[in-house]
Amino acid sequence: MFDKLEDLVAKYEELLNELNNPEIVNDQARYKKVMKEQNDLSPIVEAYKDYKQAKKDVDDSLAILDAESDEEMRELAKEEMNSAKERIEKLEQQLKILLLPKDPNDDKDIVMEIRAGAGGDEAALFAAELFRMYSHYIESRRWKIEIVNSDETGIGGMKEIEFMVRGQGAYSVLKYESGVHRVQRVPETESGGRIHTSTASVAVMPEAEEVDIQIDEKDIRIDVMRASGNGGQCVNTTDSAVRLTHYPTGIVIYSQTEKSQIQNREKAFALLRAKLYDLEMQKAHDAEADARRSQIGTGDRAEKIRTYNFPQGRVTDHRIGLTLYKLEKVMNGDIQEIIDACIAADQAAKLAQVNEE
Repeated sequence: MFDKLEDLVAKYEELLNELNNPEIVNDQARYKKVMKEQNDLSPIVEAYKDYKQAKKDVDDSLAILDAESDEEMRELAKEEMNSAKERIEKLEQQLKILLLPKDPNDDKDIVMEIRAGAGGDEAALFAAELFRMYSHYIESRRWKIEIVNSDETGIGGMKEIEFMVRGQGAYSVLKYESGVHRVQRVPETESGGRIHTSTASVAVMPEAEEVDIQIDEKDIRIDVMRASGNGGQCVNTTDSAVRLTHYPTGIVIYSQTEKSQIQNREKAFALLRAKLYDLEMQKAHDAEADARRSQIGTGDRAEKIRTYNFPQGRVTDHRIGLTLYKLEKVMNGDIQEIIDACIAADQAAKLAQVNEE
């Protein structure tokens, strides 16, 4: 591990020297690439510097203990040594996590898809609440949402909604939300007061560039039509909506949220690329079943990952055994604690796998 860390420090110094070269400013593509590499390495290099300083502090304390006879000075040296040893232990764990192979999609923007599942109107209402929950969270991160398509019910629910999230590291954070979300509560329409269970599925897909997924024009049918639903006079009276049909997979994409047909077409193709890329990822995960089982957030889309129990005011994430009694805050977008716990569990599983190997 330490040989690798020394190599990374040397690489970091090379990148800093390259950034200080005036010629690189004229090559913006190269400059951005080097800057990103340097930023990615920075946390590792800083943690390793802290680690080496803590090791030096231990050595200095031992030297004082060997040379010093004054009992007060010896006690101070022992305290410093114990503190440095604790830092070393924490930094070793931090460095192991930082050196774990990084998901190449982590820095990407994402496409999210929420669909009502079992439960009829109540499931559609829950899907709409999940969208509001994510909207509040995304807003708190100062990320941006672009809605591609939504199918709303007359009572404020959503049969489905597809939207893009643009923000640094969006996939690394929200990928843990993929799966089936379950709600347990008494529906407003239920006069008997019985608790119902309904579901909604969430899919989180990294946005794919054209270089990631090549789409053959012969495999696509493009239809244009008037948009339906709310959106204003211009949206509803022009052929601005776009529907893509991908023959090989049967995937159908509908985009109508923009007034411009060109913009709707761009969004539709972006969503199609994301779905095709996601299919390729799922195939890769299926081929590596052991790795898939060891990771949080890359499992079966049919897996029930979380339950929102309204009568008890609790949220339970079944993958990591986490239960929080702050349902109202969660539904208002306060989901960082759950996400952090999923990230920690994922890292622990990967570390265990590395140790086994």
